[in-house]
Amino acid sequence: MNGAEPNDRRPLPRWGGRPWGRLRPTPLAGRPSAGRRVTASLGADVAVAVGLFGLLYAVLALAHAGPGRAAAAHVSLRYAMLPVYAGYSVARMAAAYALSLGFSLVYGYVAANNRRAERILVPILDILQSIPILSFLPSVVLALIALLPNGRAGVEVAAILLVFTSQAWNMTFSFYNSLLTVPREFREVARLYGLSWWQRFRQLELPYAVVGLVWNSMMSWAGGWFFLMAAEMFTLGGRSFQLAGLGSYLQVAANRHDGRAEAAGLLTLVLVIVSIDQLVWRPLIAWADRFKVELVESQSPPRSAVLMVLRRSSLVEGLSGRLLAPLVERLDRALSRPATHRQAPGVGPAFGARLGSWALSACAVAAAGFAVWHGVLLLATVTPAAARELPLATLFTVLRVAAALLLSAAWAVPVGVFIGLNRAWAARLQPIVQILASIPATALFPVVVLWLLALGGGLSYVSVLLMMLGTQWYILFNVIAGAMSIPEDLKEAAALFHLSGWERWRTLILPGIFPFLITGMITAAGGAWNAAIVTEYVQAGTHTVWTLGLGSLIARSSQQAHYGLLLAATMCLSAVVVIANRFFWRRLYRLTETRYTLVM
Repeated sequence: MNGAEPNDRRPLPRWGGRPWGRLRPTPLAGRPSAGRRVTASLGADVAVAVGLFGLLYAVLALAHAGPGRAAAAHVSLRYAMLPVYAGYSVARMAAAYALSLGFSLVYGYVAANNRRAERILVPILDILQSIPILSFLPSVVLALIALLPNGRAGVEVAAILLVFTSQAWNMTFSFYNSLLTVPREFREVARLYGLSWWQRFRQLELPYAVVGLVWNSMMSWAGGWFFLMAAEMFTLGGRSFQLAGLGSYLQVAANRHDGRAEAAGLLTLVLVIVSIDQLVWRPLIAWADRFKVELVESQSPPRSAVLMVLRRSSLVEGLSGRLLAPLVERLDRALSRPATHRQAPGVGPAFGARLGSWALSACAVAAAGFAVWHGVLLLATVTPAAARELPLATLFTVLRVAAALLLSAAWAVPVGVFIGLNRAWAARLQPIVQILASIPATALFPVVVLWLLALGGGLSYVSVLLMMLGTQWYILFNVIAGAMSIPEDLKEAAALFHLSGWERWRTLILPGIFPFLITGMITAAGGAWNAAIVTEYVQAGTHTVWTLGLGSLIARSSQQAHYGLLLAATMCLSAVVVIANRFFWRRLYRLTETRYTLVM
């Protein structure tokens, strides 16, 4: 460090294009001349201005059409309404994603940097992603309608919160795991420079987690379409709750057996997915490539025409320099300022804080006692015959979830590695994978069940294949992110030593993707537990098919209003999740932290 003291307050080099990241000098050969740079900048400015005006027009058009359309329970199947409905759905998805990203950053940071909090937060997160959220939708909607003065606003907020529950968990696990695997040398440099928690977060931890966050954001966005379609239109008792959107359009078309309208809705969904891929995800993937930890630049980095236009635009550069940079600088000064005020001894704010903590703890204990008492009363209504069914149902569901995870990993790992290590194929297959992951799996269940049952075999085996429809994408997206994050210099070293076949997998690929694979397996396990509700109890036309398991037990007890058995089955599910987290997943996380962390 050229004799610099550890408390030297010189600005720390940033990640990506700085000494902590990969130095990426722009080659002189091929640089445009001054005139060509002006032309490119002018064209980029025009493109950015047109895009901003188009976005503004779309927002105003949706706002103008919103009050009359959103308040009505009727959803029109006219093709002209498809752009408006798609705009509503994308707006709800964006709001849910913003909540999910904020939650993931805060929750993952606290869990990774506080060992005491980690023992509580990680099991809670695992339970939250495993408990079937759809069963709580009616209660959430009724509560929000009662709290908010406008009933339609309550349904809107409920829909956004439901999509949030489908997006947040895998993003949080990804960020948490990335923080655990930050190279020790980087943390040591941060300590020597005396970085505050905010500087360490913004200049080290967040950049290191960008690749995983981007790919898990794509997975979250794809998975959110199913929950949005379930939340935009549902029936509770004799009341129908319906929001104008692409999901409700598809459901109305399916209920009316209008094949043309359903095809038009699916085509609109595909166009929206492809457009978002080109305008949002592909630029983010190309931008995130600069945060890879490697010493050698890739020969074929991911590219995006949209990102190139944004980088060449002087309009974007001016807005960033005059608005974003001062804001970030002020935020840095505010959050990096050392604490100078000390608490005076005696009765003061510290005593008030302790008193508030005691009061909050007392309220929490009282609420927990009230819930436990009423829970015991509900469990007392469970008959001995139903109680004897619980252990066997738990065992069968655990075996199905394990089988679905293993079968999903068997094909998703090699395919994900192939896509992640071949940039040309990644550009071609990325939109296809997003489209397949965005198609609501439950819409295919009745057709798949009838077809598979006709071939032979009961639902006990078919449910494993149905689980895979909703869980395999979590593993695939995370493996792709892991393969793309393998440093280029390590790939060249493997080629230099002529590693191929199993040796290349054992020494390079599997260690490189292992942290991402564990994150994908955990989130896929949560998806499999959720999918058990709809795969072990399937309604195909006028036929209802079910097999023994916790999922079918929860579905049947919910339909029969047997709340004691519903509580008992949910408690069994939560217990299995906590045990798996404590004795299996947490040990694998420790393994990624101690053995599969990148060492520079």
